[in-house]
Amino acid sequence: MSGTRDTERYPSQGPWRDTARRYALLPLRIFLGVTFVYAGFDKLMSDTFFNDSAPGSLVATLNAVRGSAAIPGMIDLAMENPHAFGYAIAVGEIAVGVGTLVGLLSRIAALGGALISLSLWLTMSWSTQPYYYGNDLAYLMAWLPLVLAGAPLLSVDAMIAGRRGRGRRGLA
Repeated sequence: MSGTRDTERYPSQGPWRDTARRYALLPLRIFLGVTFVYAGFDKLMSDTFFNDSAPGSLVATLNAVRGSAAIPGMIDLAMENPHAFGYAIAVGEIAVGVGTLVGLLSRIAALGGALISLSLWLTMSWSTQPYYYGNDLAYLMAWLPLVLAGAPLLSVDAMIAGRRGRGRRGLA
């Protein structure tokens, strides 16, 4: 948003509050981005994640949660090729995290993060009681503001939008 429309929608409440409002999603972007990059690399570097016989492996975890998952068919689908599924989740987490951190295709990255969190909630943490102890639902809710708003500041998306705007003004 630019100048006039922004000030019409949100009257100024002072420079500090205006700045805080503009940058409000930045801490969330940093937290989710770093967390998802870390989670993806943690899976790829783990000694146990892809070792089917190890306690805490992906296969052991999928077997342990199958009976309590909201959608057991999702577990069955992952068990058809657990290593490919594990790599897809790890690479997906890294892509989502990097996209979120740099603000590249930020709404799509946030949607990817929300879908990963939703799938984990419906499978891994569905049976957590009470529900608010399970972190996957909280991550899902944390992604939603970024799905809606994207990364309007300090992002590749904002830089591209700014260049497009300057190009249009130059043609007028």
